[in-house]
Amino acid sequence: MWLFNRKGSSGFSSSSTAEEVTHGVDASGLTAIVTGASSGIGTETARVLALRGAHVIMGVRNMAAGRDVKEAIVKEIPLAKIDAMELDLSSLASVRKFASDFNSSGHPLNLLINNAGIMAPPFMLSKDNMELQFATNYLGHFLLANLLLDTMKKTARESNREGRVINVSSDFHRYPYPEGIRFDKINDQSGYKKFQAYGQSKLANVLHANELTRRFKEDGVNISANSLHPGVIATNLFRHNTSLAEDNPIRVFLESAARLVLKNVQQGAATTCYVALNPQVKGISGEYFSGCNLTKASSMTKDAELAKKLWDFSMNLVK
Repeated sequence: MWLFNRKGSSGFSSSSTAEEVTHGVDASGLTAIVTGASSGIGTETARVLALRGAHVIMGVRNMAAGRDVKEAIVKEIPLAKIDAMELDLSSLASVRKFASDFNSSGHPLNLLINNAGIMAPPFMLSKDNMELQFATNYLGHFLLANLLLDTMKKTARESNREGRVINVSSDFHRYPYPEGIRFDKINDQSGYKKFQAYGQSKLANVLHANELTRRFKEDGVNISANSLHPGVIATNLFRHNTSLAEDNPIRVFLESAARLVLKNVQQGAATTCYVALNPQVKGISGEYFSGCNLTKASSMTKDAELAKKLWDFSMNLVK
């Protein structure tokens, strides 16, 4: 990671860690939901938020893995307030149950971190017959945010503290299908290209945060919504790309070389934790972050009509 040591205006860089960018931050009194928290940068995000005093609810598909993560975090941080709840973002029914259970728990909600994701699987449909990357990376999070917004608004109003929605996107949002979002061909198997489909879902994440920002401002709500690129991280996001066996010499070489340019999970979770907790981000909304600094997203993300069209399209899908 010596390639990424150059600091930006925030004072941090792509090699900063999640602990470094939240140093000195007191998150006690905050409640955060982190999706996809049972592995990779989701686990590190949950750990660091708990370390800073937040009550963390991990939304996890695999409850056994979630319990293991909770146990490991509590072992390291005995005073950690952390819970695991079942959440499968590829299932709208699962999202609805999670949101219903959370809303009826009486917990406040300050931070919603939409982190869960899959990358470039072969063409598959979700339980709701939706292309799996669009369903998991975007649509499930769209519905989750909608169902939790009343709780977030109430928390922001009663606590007088800014709520924050954070969408973990990717620089792959710059490389979707040529038309951006294939509204009429979301489930078109014949034209499916797994990396462009991933780019499409990540573009949707940015457009979602931008449209949320417009709506929050219109309603005068003290909640921000931002999106980010976590960096390229060696995690099981790549679990669908197993063309080389683990002991294949080419794979071993590539993984060794990758350590020079790929982030570890501590660095990979940094931008998420920065946008979630750092006071420098207060009042900033509808922006895109990378390497713990503001950066420009693609021109397509600035298309307000596209963002609104995606919102209406998504509302129709989750009805």
